[in-house]
Amino acid sequence: MINGKEDLVAWFEAGETPADQWRIGTEHEKLLFAQKTHQRPSYEEEHGVGALLKGLAESHHWTPITEGEFIIGLKDSHGGSITLEPGGQFELSGAPLENLHQTCQETNRHLKDMRKATSEIGLGMLGVGFDPVWRREDIPWMPKGRYAIMRRHMPKVGSLGLDMMQRTTTIQVNLDYASERDMARKFRVSLALQPVATALFANSPFREGRPTGLLSTRAEAWTDTDDARCGIPACVFDPDFGYEQWVDYILDVPMYFLHRGESYIDVAGLSFRDFMAGRLPGHEGELPTMADWEDHVTTAFPEVRLKQYLEMRGADGGPWNMICALPALWTGLLYDADALEAAEELAADLGAEDIAAARMSVARHGLKGRLGDRDVGEIARSMVDIARRGLHRRQITDSAGNDETGFLDPLHAIAESGTTRAETLLELFHGKWDEDIHRIYTEFQF
Repeated sequence: MINGKEDLVAWFEAGETPADQWRIGTEHEKLLFAQKTHQRPSYEEEHGVGALLKGLAESHHWTPITEGEFIIGLKDSHGGSITLEPGGQFELSGAPLENLHQTCQETNRHLKDMRKATSEIGLGMLGVGFDPVWRREDIPWMPKGRYAIMRRHMPKVGSLGLDMMQRTTTIQVNLDYASERDMARKFRVSLALQPVATALFANSPFREGRPTGLLSTRAEAWTDTDDARCGIPACVFDPDFGYEQWVDYILDVPMYFLHRGESYIDVAGLSFRDFMAGRLPGHEGELPTMADWEDHVTTAFPEVRLKQYLEMRGADGGPWNMICALPALWTGLLYDADALEAAEELAADLGAEDIAAARMSVARHGLKGRLGDRDVGEIARSMVDIARRGLHRRQITDSAGNDETGFLDPLHAIAESGTTRAETLLELFHGKWDEDIHRIYTEFQF
């Protein structure tokens, strides 16, 4: 049982990791589609999501993760796992790895396995940040209990939460911290610069077959999902920010569910503070466990999230090379002492209001957006340069003698040209594709 707030603070303290043991965990989501119709597959259909999971489990001897009668994920033999997002987006939650060479090897292995498995049952995979064609009502829901609760609650607190659940994909990286001060520095700088990452990875200019007028439609979805659990936690910019302030932020996030066995109990909108006091309506006298706390932490969705590591959450889903580029950017910025100091200088004058305003600026304008009083493209070029120097100083090479800086090449090209992937897609849509959005499935599938 949780005895008090000090137990919650201690849970974050337990995530502290010495610098020589820091790891890189990469997550990436893909949209599945039927090769013949381009429709999003259901779980139950003959060649659908359930069949894909079963086939992967059998062919690779991966361990199924089940909920009731359904396989809802897989644990692979390399320390990672495959999980299902609400609309059937397939996510690899990668293993914590020592370097970016291993990260990209993991990505390559996973995507090759997935290409083989999907092609055998007539499916394909697309790496964009927002479904370019299908409406909410066209997209089947996956059989996970927590998603049923979220599906009921989302329309009560925002207009785009169901879009976020069903139609978006992202690339994320999870990074370690050594101490409370190290956590606060990394959290503050990564949150301040997260809109620049959104611009660099903008890759979702379409919705329901037409341009939205945005370069990251995924980023827009997060601006009206649930203000109580999303966005920019202002507390991070408090000079005294630390674990206790983050605990207070998470305690103010309304609950979604209690997880008991394989069942999810709907407590959406209720208070974890009341739960700790034994006053949770319908569960009076029951006190939370640390497992309840760990579940609750996962229901906050800010642009950067602290668990027992830091999650960077601002990027659109994208193609193969961008999956490796996202961890390269943040590893280069945050895992080298000189790079972190330079990144702090780059973010020094930015506050929560600047970052909140920049979220829609970069969603609309990409690298031509504004962050505070500065041009996002200029900041992006500096960020990529700082990250490149940070990776170079790590001097971690592969068998051919290449260091980790090459993984930044796609971002360097985007930052120098000022042209995002979203703008490239729009040019194709209005030109070569003759406004036939379905060309995206043939030309940009994995």
